[in-house]
Order: sequence, then structure tokens, then C-alpha cells
Amino acid sequence: MNAPVLVLKDSLKRESGTKVHHGNIQASKVVADVIRTTLGPRSMLKMLLDAGGGIIVTNDGNAILRELDVAHPAAKSMIELSRTQDEEVGDGTTSVIVLAGEMLHVAEAFIEKSYHPTVICRAYIKALEDAIAVLDKIAMSIDVNDRETVLGLVKSCIGTKFTSQFGDLIADLAIDATTIVGVDLGQGLREVDIKKYIKVEKVPGGQLEDSKVLRGVMFNKDVVAPGKMKRKIVNPRIILLDCPLEYKKGENQTNAELVREEDWEVLLKLEEEYIENICVQILKFKPDLVITEKGLSDLACHYFSKAGVSAIRRLRKTDNNRIAKACGAVIVNRPDELQESDVGTGAGLFEVKKIGDDFFAFVVDCKEPKACTVLLRGPSKDLLNEVERNLQDAMSVSRNIIKNPKLVPGGGATELTVSATLKQKSATIEGIEKWPYEAAAIAFEAIPRTLAQNCGVNVIRTMTALQGKHANGENAWTGIDGNTGAIADMKESKIWDAYNVKAQTFKTAIEAACMLLRIDDIVSGIKKKQAPGAGPSKPTIETEGDADNEQILPD
Repeated sequence: MNAPVLVLKDSLKRESGTKVHHGNIQASKVVADVIRTTLGPRSMLKMLLDAGGGIIVTNDGNAILRELDVAHPAAKSMIELSRTQDEEVGDGTTSVIVLAGEMLHVAEAFIEKSYHPTVICRAYIKALEDAIAVLDKIAMSIDVNDRETVLGLVKSCIGTKFTSQFGDLIADLAIDATTIVGVDLGQGLREVDIKKYIKVEKVPGGQLEDSKVLRGVMFNKDVVAPGKMKRKIVNPRIILLDCPLEYKKGENQTNAELVREEDWEVLLKLEEEYIENICVQILKFKPDLVITEKGLSDLACHYFSKAGVSAIRRLRKTDNNRIAKACGAVIVNRPDELQESDVGTGAGLFEVKKIGDDFFAFVVDCKEPKACTVLLRGPSKDLLNEVERNLQDAMSVSRNIIKNPKLVPGGGATELTVSATLKQKSATIEGIEKWPYEAAAIAFEAIPRTLAQNCGVNVIRTMTALQGKHANGENAWTGIDGNTGAIADMKESKIWDAYNVKAQTFKTAIEAACMLLRIDDIVSGIKKKQAPGAGPSKPTIETEGDADNEQILPD
């Protein structure tokens, strides 16, 4: 009677209960340890080899984790965290992982004492709400137009990155770029679209100091006929098209039977007239520069160079949009619908320069550009890639500040203040949730502790001194100076963080920790594997019904 009942297939592996919790916590801690040393200004770089054999040298938490190939499901979701953080606010990718790892680490003790995970989660969420309240209390508002303050903020963000040794350079570039592309939405709101309207061009060669923000755009193209067309035009009138300036071929094979020989000439003439017509329509507006996203035939090129117009063909759509934003032109789809208002006159200079081996076209000195290009120069490709990643972070920070101009102290001071406040609050909490709540308070100290470790100072002494200072609640701005490891006032050292970066870090870390704690069963082996030695199975034809209930596993 007591035969074992098989519910799951043999090939499935099932883990449940505390084993899963311990496994998940271990995995998350490993991920956190990988990037723990990259936190703070004294951070180490990591060198990663990607699948293509390329090298990535970076200390940007997200860039490192993106390249890791991880097997454990819990570790995968930890890596998602830093990606979310990067997309949302662009900075704090390392802190999120370190914090989430620590949150899970302190929860381990409670799971061993057989606390129920939901109790721990409830306490964590309560701690999160109180932490955000503390943030609101210590945040200070700033004036976005006060460049000094914003510069200090962006610098403290990049201070933890590799490019910090170049001083204000990257910070300046980032602030310039974001102020150019900011668009007022009214009601004091500003929208800054970094992805669409800021292009980073990396040109190896030269020195990093040569990097600059162009008031306009540059792109990797030369004019169509270099000998005949002008390569430098002051105050150009620019027309942007996205239609081909060549004769349209038939969609599929077209056969035309010609009886007389003259008909052939008529056919050719028609093609030529068609192109000539288009060119005449465009030249009516006396442009100096015609840019199209599609092809441009030799004949059209001839008409343009005869009229002294420079032409550029096959430009990327994204680049074309940027030029339109920079010089105020409208991208036109059909030449016969051109209007005077579509011609861009906002640019001050069009010029083709040779940088390194390539020709680059510049449309610069625009009057009110809403798009810009950051030109990065540097000795090697790896260095440029790293500078670009740092620049991305810096631009995100200055965008955040433009959107929400509030600062909190950096250098672990915020976390310590939050931790001290939560410790005091935990005394008032009744019932079993008190202990996990207090543990969450202690977990916040992971950030200043890691900072101290990376500086190589005596961690325990520094931490006790800091905790003592914060416990009295005398100065919320006391933290660690990441370069020396000394205890300093963050207001004087100008080490700041953007408010929404911190808030997002706390939210993401705690919510993720709760999610991982709630997992109590892992069933693996869902993929249908073929038994070894079996012949090729018949291809199964999926009906619509199965397509939905097939489990899609992330790659």
C-alpha cells in the first residue's frame, strides 16, 4: 500500500524550504562580493573578457554584472537589480547590490531561528518607509542654475569612477550636455532625454583633455563628391530628407518591351528628368547642404555640385533626428512638399574635418541647439569605453538633479543617519517584527563599512566612531571621506548624492530582498531535454494552445 507516489518527473530537481532560502542568500552574497570592491573613490577595476574575446575594464557595477554569465536564478535576479537602477537613475548600481546582499545576509539569522519569511518582509517594508521618511527630512534643496553646486554633486558621483583623476573634465562635459538638451515642459518641469539627443562620439587619438561638448552635432560622413563640393559653409541652410534621390526601381522584376530604338532613349530621358525635377524642387529653396538618409545618384550629385550645394547621403536616422533638433530643420519625406519653414538655418557652421583616419562632418555653433554631441578623445579604445560609461552616469546624475533638485549627503552619511534613526524607532515596535526591523537598520551600515574597507582604514574603529556620532543625532552630515578614510563633514567636503538616486537604491534593494526571501521552492529542469542515445525526435508542431503555457526561461 505504501508505494511512493511520483508526482514530478524524474528529470526535475526540486529544492524546498530553508535549503532554498540559504541557497538564494548565498548566491546573492556572492554577487555582492564580486562588486563590493568597486564601491567608492578608492575602488578597484575589474577586467572582464566577453564572449567575443574583447576586454572590458571597468568599475561600473552594472557594466560588470552585465557581462557575467550566471547560473543561479537568485543571482540572476540580483543582476537585474543593477540594470533597473541603471535605467531608472543611472547611478548607484553598485550600492544597490551591496545593500540587497546585506539585507539578505542579516535575514539569514532569522530564517535559521525559523521566523516566517513574510514576517521578515513586513518588517523590511516598514523599515523602507521609515528610511524614505528620514531621507525626506535630511534632504536639502538646491538651485539648479547654481553651477558650482551641481558641479560638486556630479563630481562626487564621478569621484568613485575611473575618470576621477581628470578632475572636473567629465563633470563639465556632462553638465554642459544636459543643460543644452533640457526641454522645459512648463510648470517648472524639465525633461532631459539623454539617449536620443546626446550622442557620444569616441575618436581614439589625442588626449582626454581635448574632449568637448559641441553645440551641435557631428557624424562620421563626408560629402558625396569631395572635390566638387564645399567642405566648409558658414551659416548653412540645411535641408534634411529621408527619401532617395535616385530613380525608383520597380518593386519586383519589371519587364519592358521596347519596339523602337528611340523608345529606349525616351526611357532614359524619363529617368533623368525625374531626378532633375526632384533636384530643381530642392534647389528652389537655395540650400547649402542637403542631407538624405537614403541613396543619392550620380546625376543628382552632379546637379547639386553645379549649384554649389554640398550633399551627404545615407545618414543614420538617429543622427538625422539630432541634426533636425540642433539646427531647427524639419525632416521632409517628399521633395515636392518642401516649405521654407522646413529649412534649418540655426547652425553657424558646417565643416568636414579629418580626425585620425576618418572624415567627420560637423554642424556646429547652433543658435539654440536641442541636441548635442560629446566628442571624446583618448589614447585607447578601452579607456574611451570606460570614459563613456562614466559620462553616461554623470549625465544621468545631472539629469536627475534637473528633474528633482534635492541633495542628500554622500560618503555613507545618509545610510548611517537612516540606520541610527531606525535603531531608535525599533524600540517602539511591538511584537515579533521588532528584531528583523532592527536588523534592517544595521544592514544599512554595509555601505559606509564597505567604503571604509576599500580605503584600507581600521574598519571597526571608524564604524564605532561614526555610529557614536550619529546615535547622538548631532550632525546628519558626518560620513567617511572616501579618499582618506577619515571621518569628515560631508557638507564641507562637498560630497553629495542626488536624492532620487538614494531613494531608488533603498527601494530597489529592499523590495528585491523581500522578493528573494519569499521564494521557498525551486523546481528546475523544466526545459524539455532529449534523452541521450535517443534518435532525433519528430518535430512537434505547436498549436496556439501550447504556445502560451510554455515557460519562457530568460536567456
